Amino acid sequence: MDLQRPRGTQDILPAETPIWHRVEGAAHRVAQSYGYREIRTPVFEHAEVFRHGVGDATDIVEKEMYEFEDRGGRTLVLRPESTAAVARALQQASLLSEPPVRVYYIQSHFRYERPQSGRLRQHTQFGVEAWGVPGPLADAEVIALAGSFLSELGLTGLVVRLNSLGCDVCRPRYREALVTFLQSHRDELCGDCQRRIERNPLRVLDCKVPSCQAVVRQGPKPLEYLCADCQQHLIGVETALSALGITFARDGSLVRGLDYYSRTVFEIGYEKLGAQSTVCGGGRYDGLLQSLGGKPQPAVGFGLGLERLLLTLEAEGLLPPAEATIDAFVAYLGPELGPEAMRIANLLRSAGHRIEMEALGRSLKAQLRRAQKLSATYTVILGPQEFARGVAVLRNMETSAQAEVPIQDLPRLIEH
Repeated sequence: MDLQRPRGTQDILPAETPIWHRVEGAAHRVAQSYGYREIRTPVFEHAEVFRHGVGDATDIVEKEMYEFEDRGGRTLVLRPESTAAVARALQQASLLSEPPVRVYYIQSHFRYERPQSGRLRQHTQFGVEAWGVPGPLADAEVIALAGSFLSELGLTGLVVRLNSLGCDVCRPRYREALVTFLQSHRDELCGDCQRRIERNPLRVLDCKVPSCQAVVRQGPKPLEYLCADCQQHLIGVETALSALGITFARDGSLVRGLDYYSRTVFEIGYEKLGAQSTVCGGGRYDGLLQSLGGKPQPAVGFGLGLERLLLTLEAEGLLPPAEATIDAFVAYLGPELGPEAMRIANLLRSAGHRIEMEALGRSLKAQLRRAQKLSATYTVILGPQEFARGVAVLRNMETSAQAEVPIQDLPRLIEH
């Protein structure tokens, strides 16, 4: 059988995982520094979580969900996004009764769409969510958190684009004006956007077809219809961002592709990438929990695709350098020394070192090549004469300097 990985997926091979560990480690550190705690939700959920939470008229639900029926006749889907799943989890665990609740996740999403560079059918997303905080400071905080994460990885010149989609008070007026405008330009829109006019007109604003973009540029903007409360909320977000020294700009055409967004929406762009500059997006979704049958609960957050981020870091020469995969390789000469070499390896592991030992009984030259390939910092060499004296040779693989040392001293002489 000529087995191949499924289209739109990738294998992350051992040489690549240290880079993922560095990026994921930065996500953990930054999120926790803001007081966020990690949450993990199931890979599959009941389909209703996303039909009601994300919206029936979104591309995710209409076109992209991996949907199947289990043996009990229940309709399940592979998790296409995490916010609705997190809302379900927090509601089920009764964690939202004592706000605020700050959580973050790093987990896989699954969407059936045409694979593109940095956009796979299985992809990994880092996201944060602040629940139970209605004010604009929460919006500014999640934007600052995203910026801190990207800056830690070396990205500079980040620009925040802001918009407000309004609330239940003012958004109906904007929707009515938008539908009227789009109806008058129906023939200029693509087939998908013609269908969206009645079901989900805001999605037209996010269409990438050039003819649709040209129409949208002429149409009404959400900012023109904001009620006083929504205007004050947006000003509050901008004031907080200014206090933090974060560069931002209003963008009246900015929307997000999911139904649950309200008021603040934002994207963070890395301007050096040009047209494909967006590396992070998010906003406020105060009505999400209510759409899932819970009580209204204010919430704001962002999502950031790690595959696309890694491509950005690679393009800018910002990928972290390869690290040694092990601290030391334990080599030995002769099968009779295998048990003693294993004892030394376990002694070093107990001291917190990353250790691999020879497994195939090869020549010393071949064992040193193996240590070099693994980027080992040291090689411990045990021969019959050394064993008889209770010592081993400790070789620095970078400088080739080596010396005999007592075996019991090895743990403190090997540096991480």
